[in-house]
Amino acid sequence: MLPSAWRRRAAENCAALMLALLACAGVRAGEAAPASAEYLPYGSVADNPRPVAAPHQGGLFRVSQGGRVAYLFGTVHVGMRGFYRLPPEVERALVGANRIVVELDTRANTAWLRALALHGSYAPGDDIRRHLPPSTLRALTDALHAQGISMASMAGYKPWLVANLLLSMELERKGYRRSQGVEQALLSQARRHGLKVAQLESAEYQLALYDTMGELDAARYLEEVLGGLENGRALRTAQAVIEAWSSGDARALDVVLQESTTGPGVVAEFTRRVLLGRRNPDMASQIERLMREDSVTFVGVGLLHLLGANGLPQLLARRGYLVERVY
Repeated sequence: MLPSAWRRRAAENCAALMLALLACAGVRAGEAAPASAEYLPYGSVADNPRPVAAPHQGGLFRVSQGGRVAYLFGTVHVGMRGFYRLPPEVERALVGANRIVVELDTRANTAWLRALALHGSYAPGDDIRRHLPPSTLRALTDALHAQGISMASMAGYKPWLVANLLLSMELERKGYRRSQGVEQALLSQARRHGLKVAQLESAEYQLALYDTMGELDAARYLEEVLGGLENGRALRTAQAVIEAWSSGDARALDVVLQESTTGPGVVAEFTRRVLLGRRNPDMASQIERLMREDSVTFVGVGLLHLLGANGLPQLLARRGYLVERVY
């Protein structure tokens, strides 16, 4: 069994996995392929409302039908002091909401720990050293030692989890914290105003998606992340994501989407096919269900889920909702 301190750290850092995926998407080798037709940038969608010129964080959409309204706000899962206040349009939407919805309510770690034991850890007697090529194992050992971490303490975790933990640690070293992420600000608003909180997904659902990776892809996933950490590209890309969110610049957001979903890397393919392609329709269905329960719902969801022809705004528009881009 892994030390309890590492189990707790894993639960804390897994809340930032989506940002880690965004960062890793830039570590692949080779030239980026043209953007997938399934995930065209918003600027390529003819009927997309143009964003306002002033810089705003993330993106904000108003979804309505039959007198019920949902606001969709693009978030990042880690941050630092100075990110807030939130834009006035977001503040007004929050004040009028009956309920705040996040991807996952991270205030309790129990569900994460159960999901980690089921999907992120090897069975007793097995460990990561049996599932990696020698060159990857050497690179991983060096990366862990550079962080002051022994291989033995991490050996029970699967490659994709170790990769994201390492990237999360690097982000922490640069001052980015889960406690400063946008979701935490939204949850604080819920406490302050006595609002109900709901989540779009469960820890079991999220980690089960990562656990669909086969052994070869999981090893390659780890290789990509280790390479990006070594050459610094992973951190640069993560910072570019955060900067795009901070500015709300449409061109920067288009670049984030394209770089996160194109190219030959395992991470980009997993992001396109699973983290967006599979999750977005499920999220859209959950938002529909929540809209039937409350007159005004505020949904904070990872930035990538709002972008492209298969983003949540477009999916909901195709289901008959009126979708307006506030900014």
